[in-house]
Amino acid sequence: MGIFSLLLIQGLVVFFWVSHVMKESILEEIKNRGITIGISLSARMVEPLLAMDFLRMKVLVDETVQLGDDIFYTFVLDRNGRPLVYTFKHGFPIALKTVNSVSDHKKGSMKLLDTGEHLIYDYAVPIIINGDRLGTMRLGLFRTRAEKAVNKVMISALVTILFAIFAAGVVGTLLLNPVTENIKKLYASSEQALRGNLDARTAPMLKRNCWDIMQCHQKECPAYKNYHHRCWYLAGTLCPTCVEGEYARTIDSCRQCKVHKQCSGDEIQSLAESFDAMTLSLNGNLTDLRDTKSVLNEQKALLQTILDAIPDFISLQDLEGRYVSVNEAFCKMLDKNKTDIVGQKNIDLFSKHRAVLYDQEDREVLGTRIPLVKENKVGGSKGTKWLHVVKIPVLEASHGMMSIVCSGRDITQLKAVQEQLSHAQKMESVGRLAAGVAHEINTPLGIILGYAQLLLEELEKNSQSHEDVATIVKQTKNCSKIVADLLNFSRSSESHIIEFNMNEAIEEVLGMVEHTFGLNHVLVRREYHKNPLWVKGDKEKLKQVIINLLNNAFDAIQKDGSICVATDGKKEKEIKISISDSGCGISKENINKIFEPFYSTKGPDKGTGLGLSVTFGIIKEHNGSIKVYSPGLSGKKEEGGAQFIVVLPSHLNGKKGEINGENSRIG
Repeated sequence: MGIFSLLLIQGLVVFFWVSHVMKESILEEIKNRGITIGISLSARMVEPLLAMDFLRMKVLVDETVQLGDDIFYTFVLDRNGRPLVYTFKHGFPIALKTVNSVSDHKKGSMKLLDTGEHLIYDYAVPIIINGDRLGTMRLGLFRTRAEKAVNKVMISALVTILFAIFAAGVVGTLLLNPVTENIKKLYASSEQALRGNLDARTAPMLKRNCWDIMQCHQKECPAYKNYHHRCWYLAGTLCPTCVEGEYARTIDSCRQCKVHKQCSGDEIQSLAESFDAMTLSLNGNLTDLRDTKSVLNEQKALLQTILDAIPDFISLQDLEGRYVSVNEAFCKMLDKNKTDIVGQKNIDLFSKHRAVLYDQEDREVLGTRIPLVKENKVGGSKGTKWLHVVKIPVLEASHGMMSIVCSGRDITQLKAVQEQLSHAQKMESVGRLAAGVAHEINTPLGIILGYAQLLLEELEKNSQSHEDVATIVKQTKNCSKIVADLLNFSRSSESHIIEFNMNEAIEEVLGMVEHTFGLNHVLVRREYHKNPLWVKGDKEKLKQVIINLLNNAFDAIQKDGSICVATDGKKEKEIKISISDSGCGISKENINKIFEPFYSTKGPDKGTGLGLSVTFGIIKEHNGSIKVYSPGLSGKKEEGGAQFIVVLPSHLNGKKGEINGENSRIG
């Protein structure tokens, strides 16, 4: 009854749907037929309408009405809407002229009219030649007769569907019951299998088994006493008629066996036996898969751990450029998580210019199958880095590309060390050259200076010869000073480390140079920290630093200016010394080169270019730093000039209370 009711409901639904579609199709066909007849008749009506041949027009409309019983009327209106010919027997109905109209750019117009006795489809079709409208063709079709034909078809279809449903329900009910019982069992077993129970059994128990039929008592055979699985589905049976190999080969031989002939059943039973064999095979395969999955997961975790432990960044990309796997170093380099990188392309992770460059390199590696080795200089928010990058194509066994492995490492420090080593080698060569030149020149200079001084004592003081020899003495002393600077630069002198107050050391230096500076109207201002600034280091060398910086400031001013010497010890672990001037300043081109040996912006007779280089070396020797700012003094009245800031580590031995006390007061 359930199947019968279902078929009945489905049949009725299909009937109403089909009947609706059929009705709409027939009515649509009738509508299209009216438009087609109207268009055809309007085309034929052009010539007699131009000739105003009323007889021919009358013949055409009469012939159209005789085409079928469903055509009610036909008439023609001129361009002013006056009837020319019509098929009405009792006169033309005036109201019919204006109930339906059509514009020039449409093929036709259709309206449903109710005459009280019939429903009429009224069609209006324009009669046009060369864009000029001659009149209107009107046509009326009975809808009532069309609906009768549709209803007749629907009744026939309903009777046919009901009879087919009844017959199908009766036959299906008779055949379905024995089938559904076995299907229910199979369904229940499949549900158990879906829940993970692959030990569910579906096939019925046999009255006689293979060991009974063959009178076999080999207990080691996998089919012996196995009541739930048929022997032809089992591998490794000991039956002498079985063929070793896969199931597809063994089943052909088993079909000739008397066990198969006596125990095999219908299609449902074969399906149940196949299902039991499938669950048995799946159970074994799943066990193997679980073991394999466990091993693969362990290997994958181990491999990922190894990759993450490698400091080099490593990535794997497929042929489309998507990142398949990355290690922890790659994530840190991009400052992203693995989930944000895997599955993305270069355009999603890098700038447009860099992504286009990387894609081009990847295509070149894939095209040539040659590894790419390069060094990249990459700029970012954390500064400029140097990266050593290697891209290698990964090939399949068939020599087809599968992916690209990219590995690289940050060699910024290595580059810096290489530059420092190169600079050190250059300085070593310069130092050796300077020492050799100095030693070679020092002896003849001493002889020249000695003889010149002796000669100077013998000459009259106001004579021209005395002035010339005095010039020789002066220039020889300048040469000796240059040689001494070269020797000081080329060799390391022994340092004498003591504790001293930096303010007092600066004041000692200013006491020596302030008078000389004052002769050229160069004023020195002092802005010392209130408390003593204790430093541990070589006092004479640090005084040399102050002298060099003051001399540079004086040379930049030359005349009429000021120099400001300021110290600061607000930070507990460092002191600052600032020397700023109101001179000409340092250009952007020179500011990065002033600490290089033998580099000078002064004239050829005013310096060796070693002062700031020696200053830089002394400060580095004391674990300090020096910076230069130019042009202008920020926050000062002077415009232009340069400012040198020296930072040295403070020494608090025995003086900590004073400095901390001052810091506490400032805080």
